[in-house]
Amino acid sequence: MNKTVAVIGAGLIGRAWAMVFARGGWRVRLHDRDDAQLSAARAFIETSLAEQAGYGLVADCAGAVARIDSTRVLAEALSGVSWVQENLPEVVDVKREAFAALDRLAPPDAVLASSTSAIPASQFTEALAGRARCLVAHPVNPPHLVPVVELCGAPWTSPVVIEDAKRVYTEVGQVPIVVRREIDGFILNRLQGALLSEAMRLVAEGYVSPDDLDKTVRDGLGLRWSFMGPLATIELNAPGGVEDYCARYGGFYRRLAATPPAPAVWDAEGASRVAAARGPPAPSNVVDARMRWRDRRLMALLRHKLDQSDSK
Repeated sequence: MNKTVAVIGAGLIGRAWAMVFARGGWRVRLHDRDDAQLSAARAFIETSLAEQAGYGLVADCAGAVARIDSTRVLAEALSGVSWVQENLPEVVDVKREAFAALDRLAPPDAVLASSTSAIPASQFTEALAGRARCLVAHPVNPPHLVPVVELCGAPWTSPVVIEDAKRVYTEVGQVPIVVRREIDGFILNRLQGALLSEAMRLVAEGYVSPDDLDKTVRDGLGLRWSFMGPLATIELNAPGGVEDYCARYGGFYRRLAATPPAPAVWDAEGASRVAAARGPPAPSNVVDARMRWRDRRLMALLRHKLDQSDSK
């Protein structure tokens, strides 16, 4: 396979994908219509790759930077590529228009992947001549530091494309998982949504402070979940494994499921209660500094996980 990828959209997700593919030895054509966005992306990429190199996450920082080119011309970005990673706004009409152009301009054997976090591929690829080569490859923000990527095809996506996607994303250091059929929100966002809904309810109804809620996940569930999934976790919490765990604790979880958080926790009133409990939003410079801190902590965690043996 020709290892050249067109990354469409140079926002936070697009620039992260550019780093992922460049680190993995691919040539990258980063496309955006906005010169300022491309310039900002370039500066971000150079700084981030240097930081990643400091944690031993990039073997050749200068080489990775050199493999990334930028262009405002879509046809130029797509010329001769074997892979396309689209990162445009989460609007069906935008996706539909973009994929029509990608299908028309990209080489016929290039795979067309969307980073959409919630829109199934069937909603914007059905009318395309090359719809069999289209899929969702949903990353987690920031993709260059959180490696899981959800692969979900439409009913007409070729199984070969899914297998190629698993191979390609694995080769560039990501952790692909396959969503076997389309479902709203895919897998990660449905899991995140279940936790967030309960978190919003517990804070909005005064059971716990926002800070203590975050500590519960950060210093409790999150520690185990950083190296074990929830099903692997409960298997170790009862001598007889998953079935034993369900027999022991199923009564509580059935009661919990019978009274799920009301949808109102996501309405303006519920959001206002949580926001008031958390305090005023931080100014943009504080948010930017916090994001940089988050990225450094993720780099350290990735380095730690790479240093550990997977043997059990």
